[in-house]
Amino acid sequence: MSQPVRSVAQAFAILRLLADGDGLTLSEIGRALDLSPSSCFNLLNTLVAEGAIVRTGGKRYRLAGPWGGFEGLRDRTGRSLIDRARPLMARLAQQGDAAVGLWKMASRDRLQLVAHAESDAVMRLRFADAQRQPLGGGAAGRALAAAQRVDDTELARRYAPVRWQADLPFDVYAAQVREAAARGYAIDRGFAHRGIWTVAVGIADVAPGFCLSASIVAGSRGEAEVAQLAAALGQLRARLVADQ
Repeated sequence: MSQPVRSVAQAFAILRLLADGDGLTLSEIGRALDLSPSSCFNLLNTLVAEGAIVRTGGKRYRLAGPWGGFEGLRDRTGRSLIDRARPLMARLAQQGDAAVGLWKMASRDRLQLVAHAESDAVMRLRFADAQRQPLGGGAAGRALAAAQRVDDTELARRYAPVRWQADLPFDVYAAQVREAAARGYAIDRGFAHRGIWTVAVGIADVAPGFCLSASIVAGSRGEAEVAQLAAALGQLRARLVADQ
Protein backbone atom coordinates (compact mmCIF):
# COMPACT_ATOMS: atom_id res chain seq x y z
CA MET A 1 0.00 0.00 0.00
CA SER A 2 1.33 3.46 -0.90
CA GLN A 3 2.10 5.99 1.82
CA PRO A 4 -0.27 8.94 2.45
CA VAL A 5 0.73 12.30 0.95
CA ARG A 6 2.09 14.16 3.95
CA SER A 7 0.87 17.64 3.07
CA VAL A 8 -2.67 16.39 2.37
CA ALA A 9 -2.75 14.52 5.69
CA GLN A 10 -1.50 17.65 7.48
CA ALA A 11 -4.17 19.78 5.81
CA PHE A 12 -6.94 17.44 6.97
CA ALA A 13 -5.41 17.37 10.45
CA ILE A 14 -5.76 21.16 10.54
CA LEU A 15 -9.38 20.96 9.38
CA ARG A 16 -10.23 18.39 12.05
CA LEU A 17 -8.50 20.48 14.69
CA LEU A 18 -10.47 23.60 13.72
CA ALA A 19 -13.73 21.62 13.64
CA ASP A 20 -13.53 21.09 17.39
CA GLY A 21 -13.12 24.73 18.47
CA ASP A 22 -13.97 28.39 17.92
CA GLY A 23 -10.80 29.26 16.06
CA LEU A 24 -7.07 28.96 16.71
CA THR A 25 -3.98 31.05 15.99
CA LEU A 26 -1.12 29.90 13.79
CA SER A 27 1.06 29.21 16.84
CA GLU A 28 -1.70 27.19 18.54
CA ILE A 29 -2.22 25.05 15.43
CA GLY A 30 1.51 24.54 14.93
CA ARG A 31 2.00 23.54 18.55
CA ALA A 32 -0.95 21.11 18.53
CA LEU A 33 0.21 19.33 15.37
CA ASP A 34 3.97 19.80 15.84
CA LEU A 35 4.32 21.80 12.62
CA SER A 36 7.08 24.33 12.00
CA PRO A 37 5.86 27.95 11.70
CA SER A 38 6.70 28.07 8.00
CA SER A 39 4.98 24.77 7.16
CA CYS A 40 1.94 25.72 9.21
CA PHE A 41 1.75 29.16 7.57
CA ASN A 42 1.93 27.67 4.06
CA LEU A 43 -0.74 25.08 4.82
CA LEU A 44 -3.05 27.67 6.33
CA ASN A 45 -2.58 30.03 3.39
CA THR A 46 -3.42 27.20 0.98
CA LEU A 47 -6.57 26.28 2.91
CA VAL A 48 -7.64 29.93 3.00
CA ALA A 49 -7.05 30.25 -0.76
CA GLU A 50 -9.13 27.11 -1.37
CA GLY A 51 -11.99 28.48 0.73
CA ALA A 52 -11.86 25.76 3.39
CA ILE A 53 -10.93 28.10 6.26
CA VAL A 54 -11.02 31.84 6.94
CA ARG A 55 -8.79 34.15 8.95
CA THR A 56 -10.55 36.46 11.36
CA GLY A 57 -9.48 39.94 12.41
CA GLY A 58 -8.04 38.53 15.62
CA LYS A 59 -5.52 36.46 13.64
CA ARG A 60 -7.42 33.28 14.37
CA TYR A 61 -8.36 30.64 11.83
CA ARG A 62 -11.71 28.85 11.69
CA LEU A 63 -13.58 26.68 9.22
CA ALA A 64 -15.36 28.45 6.39
CA GLY A 65 -19.15 28.24 6.53
CA PRO A 66 -19.77 25.18 4.29
CA TRP A 67 -16.95 23.19 5.87
CA GLY A 68 -18.32 23.73 9.36
CA GLY A 69 -21.24 21.45 8.53
CA PHE A 70 -19.12 18.39 7.75
CA GLU A 71 -19.76 16.01 10.65
CA GLY A 72 -16.96 13.78 9.40
CA LEU A 73 -14.44 16.37 10.59
CA ARG A 74 -15.66 16.17 14.18
CA ASP A 75 -13.40 14.04 16.35
CA ARG A 76 -15.46 11.13 17.68
CA THR A 77 -12.92 8.30 17.81
CA GLY A 78 -9.64 9.92 18.88
CA ARG A 79 -8.86 11.28 15.42
CA SER A 80 -7.14 14.39 16.78
CA LEU A 81 -4.90 12.19 18.91
CA ILE A 82 -3.81 10.31 15.79
CA ASP A 83 -3.14 13.56 13.93
CA ARG A 84 -1.02 14.92 16.77
CA ALA A 85 0.78 11.62 17.27
CA ARG A 86 2.09 11.21 13.71
CA PRO A 87 4.90 13.81 13.70
CA LEU A 88 5.94 12.94 17.27
CA MET A 89 6.10 9.25 16.37
CA ALA A 90 8.24 10.04 13.33
CA ARG A 91 10.69 11.90 15.54
CA LEU A 92 10.84 9.07 18.08
CA ALA A 93 11.35 6.47 15.32
CA GLN A 94 14.37 8.41 14.08
CA GLN A 95 15.85 9.09 17.50
CA GLY A 96 15.25 5.56 18.79
CA ASP A 97 15.91 3.73 15.49
CA ALA A 98 12.69 1.80 16.07
CA ALA A 99 9.40 1.02 14.35
CA VAL A 100 6.81 3.04 16.27
CA GLY A 101 3.11 2.23 16.10
CA LEU A 102 -0.15 3.68 17.36
CA TRP A 103 -2.84 1.06 17.93
CA LYS A 104 -6.56 1.63 18.39
CA MET A 105 -9.06 -0.70 20.05
CA ALA A 106 -11.13 -1.43 16.93
CA SER A 107 -13.57 -3.82 18.61
CA ARG A 108 -13.87 -5.89 21.77
CA ASP A 109 -11.59 -8.45 20.09
CA ARG A 110 -9.13 -6.56 17.88
CA LEU A 111 -6.46 -3.86 17.86
CA GLN A 112 -5.79 -1.98 14.61
CA LEU A 113 -2.68 -0.07 13.61
CA VAL A 114 -3.83 3.49 12.83
CA ALA A 115 -0.44 5.21 12.44
CA HIS A 116 3.17 4.13 12.21
CA ALA A 117 6.64 5.53 11.68
CA GLU A 118 10.03 4.01 10.94
CA SER A 119 13.59 5.26 10.96
CA ASP A 120 15.41 5.86 7.67
CA ALA A 121 18.20 3.41 8.50
CA VAL A 122 19.21 1.09 5.66
CA MET A 123 18.24 -1.96 7.74
CA ARG A 124 15.03 -1.29 9.65
CA LEU A 125 11.78 -2.81 10.86
CA ARG A 126 8.56 -1.77 9.16
CA PHE A 127 4.86 -2.21 9.93
CA ALA A 128 2.31 -3.39 7.39
CA ASP A 129 -0.28 -0.65 6.83
CA ALA A 130 -3.55 -0.91 8.79
CA GLN A 131 -2.68 -4.32 10.23
CA ARG A 132 -4.90 -5.86 12.88
CA GLN A 133 -4.15 -8.23 15.74
CA PRO A 134 -6.03 -9.90 18.61
CA LEU A 135 -6.80 -7.45 21.41
CA GLY A 136 -4.63 -9.32 23.90
CA GLY A 137 -1.67 -9.88 21.60
CA GLY A 138 1.85 -8.50 21.75
CA ALA A 139 3.21 -5.83 24.04
CA ALA A 140 0.37 -3.55 22.89
CA GLY A 141 -2.28 -5.95 24.17
CA ARG A 142 -0.56 -6.32 27.53
CA ALA A 143 -0.01 -2.56 27.89
CA LEU A 144 -3.63 -1.71 27.09
CA ALA A 145 -4.94 -4.36 29.48
CA ALA A 146 -2.68 -2.93 32.19
CA ALA A 147 -3.81 0.64 31.51
CA GLN A 148 -7.47 -0.39 31.52
CA ARG A 149 -7.02 -2.43 34.72
CA VAL A 150 -9.02 -5.36 33.33
CA ASP A 151 -9.94 -8.19 35.68
CA ASP A 152 -8.69 -11.79 35.36
CA THR A 153 -11.82 -12.96 33.53
CA GLU A 154 -11.49 -10.31 30.82
CA LEU A 155 -7.73 -10.87 30.64
CA ALA A 156 -8.29 -14.60 30.01
CA ARG A 157 -10.82 -13.79 27.29
CA ARG A 158 -8.31 -11.53 25.53
CA TYR A 159 -5.50 -14.07 25.89
CA ALA A 160 -7.44 -17.09 24.55
CA PRO A 161 -7.42 -16.34 20.77
CA VAL A 162 -3.80 -15.17 20.57
CA ARG A 163 -1.37 -17.43 18.69
CA TRP A 164 2.09 -16.83 20.15
CA GLN A 165 5.26 -17.69 18.24
CA ALA A 166 6.91 -18.73 21.51
CA ASP A 167 5.12 -20.58 24.30
CA LEU A 168 3.51 -18.18 26.77
CA PRO A 169 1.30 -19.77 29.46
CA PHE A 170 -1.57 -17.67 30.78
CA ASP A 171 -0.13 -17.37 34.29
CA VAL A 172 3.10 -15.89 32.86
CA TYR A 173 1.08 -13.58 30.57
CA ALA A 174 -1.03 -12.38 33.49
CA ALA A 175 2.10 -11.73 35.56
CA GLN A 176 3.53 -9.68 32.68
CA VAL A 177 0.37 -7.56 32.58
CA ARG A 178 0.65 -6.94 36.33
CA GLU A 179 4.31 -5.95 35.87
CA ALA A 180 3.27 -3.57 33.07
CA ALA A 181 0.72 -1.93 35.36
CA ALA A 182 3.37 -1.47 38.06
CA ARG A 183 6.15 -0.01 35.89
CA GLY A 184 4.06 1.81 33.29
CA TYR A 185 4.96 -0.18 30.18
CA ALA A 186 4.79 -3.70 28.76
CA ILE A 187 7.48 -5.60 26.93
CA ASP A 188 7.32 -8.57 24.57
CA ARG A 189 10.59 -10.41 24.02
CA GLY A 190 9.92 -12.51 20.95
CA PHE A 191 6.66 -14.11 22.09
CA ALA A 192 4.53 -12.33 19.48
CA HIS A 193 7.19 -12.23 16.73
CA ARG A 194 10.43 -14.19 16.90
CA GLY A 195 13.48 -11.99 16.77
CA ILE A 196 11.55 -8.84 17.73
CA TRP A 197 11.35 -7.03 21.05
CA THR A 198 8.53 -4.54 21.55
CA VAL A 199 7.78 -2.10 24.34
CA ALA A 200 4.36 -0.47 24.65
CA VAL A 201 2.35 1.95 26.76
CA GLY A 202 -1.44 1.99 26.94
CA ILE A 203 -3.67 5.05 26.56
CA ALA A 204 -6.89 4.31 28.41
CA ASP A 205 -7.81 8.00 28.83
CA VAL A 206 -8.98 8.45 25.22
CA ALA A 207 -11.90 6.42 23.86
CA PRO A 208 -12.04 3.76 22.59
CA GLY A 209 -8.53 2.94 23.91
CA PHE A 210 -5.13 3.34 22.25
CA CYS A 211 -1.61 2.05 22.66
CA LEU A 212 1.84 3.24 21.56
CA SER A 213 4.51 0.67 20.73
CA ALA A 214 8.16 0.66 19.64
CA SER A 215 9.80 -2.42 18.11
CA ILE A 216 13.48 -3.27 17.72
CA VAL A 217 15.57 -6.28 16.71
CA ALA A 218 15.91 -8.70 19.62
CA GLY A 219 19.16 -8.26 21.52
CA SER A 220 20.12 -5.07 19.69
CA ARG A 221 19.79 -2.95 22.86
CA GLY A 222 20.80 -3.36 26.46
CA GLU A 223 18.32 -3.21 29.33
CA ALA A 224 19.05 0.47 29.99
CA GLU A 225 18.39 1.35 26.34
CA VAL A 226 15.14 -0.60 26.32
CA ALA A 227 14.05 1.27 29.45
CA GLN A 228 14.97 4.57 27.78
CA LEU A 229 12.84 3.69 24.76
CA ALA A 230 9.93 2.84 27.06
CA ALA A 231 10.41 6.15 28.89
CA ALA A 232 10.30 8.02 25.57
CA LEU A 233 7.01 6.30 24.74
CA GLY A 234 5.69 7.29 28.16
CA GLN A 235 6.61 10.92 27.55
CA LEU A 236 4.88 10.82 24.17
CA ARG A 237 1.75 9.35 25.78
CA ALA A 238 1.76 12.04 28.48
CA ARG A 239 1.98 14.79 25.87
CA LEU A 240 -0.84 13.36 23.78
CA VAL A 241 -3.16 12.91 26.76
CA ALA A 242 -2.36 16.38 28.15
CA ASP A 243 -3.22 18.01 24.82
CA GLN A 244 -6.42 16.00 24.28
